[in-house]
Amino acid sequence: MFGIGFPELLLILAIALMVIGPRRLPDIARALGRAMAEFRRATDEFKQTLNEETRASEIRDQILSGGKLNPPGSSDDSLPEFDPYQQAHNRQESETAEPATAETDQPQPAEETKPAHQTRTTAQDDQDGKEKSDV
Repeated sequence: MFGIGFPELLLILAIALMVIGPRRLPDIARALGRAMAEFRRATDEFKQTLNEETRASEIRDQILSGGKLNPPGSSDDSLPEFDPYQQAHNRQESETAEPATAETDQPQPAEETKPAHQTRTTAQDDQDGKEKSDV
């Protein structure tokens, strides 16, 4: 920051402490910090505005000189031309073509399975337990 090292910064702070005094130093440091932040914002805004104006000027010069906005060798040179009649003709040919026939396998009948073992529900277990306790 401005080519000032740590020892120089300490010397400046010590002199400021003696000149300004310990009571007012924090307030002045805050004000200085706010001023530095505002200065940075203003310079960033200025740089951004300058860059935008430079770009606008370059575009304006290209338009006035009659040049293309796209640089030579860009992807626009390799694109085929749009022909709506050819596209309509291709679409019409594809719609009138015979539909393709698909050969599908016929489904096989399901295998017969053995019935599952009968399971007991908890309600049946509870009922059996009550019957045994009644005996």
